[in-house]
Amino acid sequence: MGSLMRAVVFALATSAFVLGTPLVNDLEPGQEWPPRNSVRQPSEIAEPEKEELVAPEKVLPNQQTEKVQNNGEAVIIEASKEPSSEIPPDAESAADEQSETDSVLPKVANPKNEVERVDYTGAQVWKVSTEKTGIRPLLRTLRRRNLIQTWGGNGTYIDVLIKPNAVANVTEIFKKENVRYIVVIENLQKMIDEENPPLDENEAELQDRRARAYNFWRYRASRFGIMGAYMGYNTLNVPMEYWAYAHWGHRMNWKQYHRLEDIHGFLDYLAKTYPALVSVKTIGKSHQGRELKLLRISDGKPTNKAVFIDGGIHAREWISPATVTYFINQFAENFDVESDDIKNIDWYFLPVVNPDGYEFTHVGDRLWRKNRRNSLSGRACSGVDLNRNFGYRWGGKGTSNNQCSEIYRGPRAFSEPESRAISDFFKNSAANFTAYLTYHSYGQYLLYPWGYDNVVPPDYKQLDALGKKMAAVIESTSGYKYTVGSSSNTLYPAAGGSDDWAKAQGVKYSYTVELSDTGRYGFVLPTTYIEPVAKGSLAALRVLAEQVNKE
Repeated sequence: MGSLMRAVVFALATSAFVLGTPLVNDLEPGQEWPPRNSVRQPSEIAEPEKEELVAPEKVLPNQQTEKVQNNGEAVIIEASKEPSSEIPPDAESAADEQSETDSVLPKVANPKNEVERVDYTGAQVWKVSTEKTGIRPLLRTLRRRNLIQTWGGNGTYIDVLIKPNAVANVTEIFKKENVRYIVVIENLQKMIDEENPPLDENEAELQDRRARAYNFWRYRASRFGIMGAYMGYNTLNVPMEYWAYAHWGHRMNWKQYHRLEDIHGFLDYLAKTYPALVSVKTIGKSHQGRELKLLRISDGKPTNKAVFIDGGIHAREWISPATVTYFINQFAENFDVESDDIKNIDWYFLPVVNPDGYEFTHVGDRLWRKNRRNSLSGRACSGVDLNRNFGYRWGGKGTSNNQCSEIYRGPRAFSEPESRAISDFFKNSAANFTAYLTYHSYGQYLLYPWGYDNVVPPDYKQLDALGKKMAAVIESTSGYKYTVGSSSNTLYPAAGGSDDWAKAQGVKYSYTVELSDTGRYGFVLPTTYIEPVAKGSLAALRVLAEQVNKE
């Protein structure tokens, strides 16, 4: 059936709502995209409490596309091609009992925070060719035997982490099976140790001066007002350089990966420094009580459209929060000279969706992916993949109900406070959201819905065209080449993603951006890449802003 179109047509004859938006390659004349929030989500229906795999919708082979009327709304789902049999690189079946990383690798004491740190000394990362028949099943077998972990890849290769005690064994197996591979990281712990080096003495001193100057300025302002604070630099004979540093009352730079405290301090600083432009709101708290801080940059015009940008859904993808905070800094510090395309948009930024996991990658396990939810059943495994926990098509392909899986979807849609906070914010916000971008790593992909299966939304041609414009400007700005396409077709099906959910809310331009690189460093991208990656992504964001203002 590889050349045949496959269609799924469903209706809820006894209900007054539908479960999804129209999914066709082109809208019929006279049809329009449903208004935002008009489509009820599975999370709004009674959710099963048990961790049961949601049965996939029946596929009717050879059936022609047809319309099923449900209260006057056509519901059409049409596959764009034969569903791919490719398994997500980090997926395993619900029956697979895969242990967590930190249960099989050595740990070292971390006296500052009393968290045992996972030690990746001797672990390697290989790029394995998958073009030969039988390689993918072999890799799944090795994963079930807890010898490897899969990182990322595409149709021709997969990056795999080989655990220290398995290097000799896997080498022998690959030799026997004639598997082609190259070693891209010979000692993963060494790469981790070198990824985020401390600032040199001059840069560190500059940071300290900025902080001292800002604290002095705030003290003077609290006692003598704003003008008194500035005058204090002369009356107290403070060096002139402190005057310039007074506007740098935060520790953020883009030469390092920063801890959550620095990121949140940076957001608060901007809100205090530019109160007419920047505001910060806590939209929820994580499992461990950390704030989910959302920053808005807006000149307050009621005609503004809105764009929502998040990062750090997956804890180990450090380049993501670094890129999002780079955007924030550029817009907030330079708003007066920005183009009208930027000024005519209300920008919403959530740099770290997964604060618990992000902090854990700094003190416990550098390669932790999920949030830090405690085990539901007393098992050693913890955490939920937040990008499988959103309420649109939750529980489908590319997810797992195994708590030990890295793509564990959670017990129900929006079971996690982090994903639920985003959903609640959208429900309660009056903003006119026209675009949603979620930043991940790695692979250099610019992906649009749908991710839950090999289907595309009705306006996929517009999404594809804009995505290609964004990819082109990234390449011209930074040299990085990005692949553009729908998530399921370009990579693999993965249900419950945030981009699918945003699209289902009626947010027209919804994208997942997989940042650099393509596997040389993978998740352990050195700090020297932060600014080049962020600058290319910022150029793409300007292209998106231009399009949003044309709508």
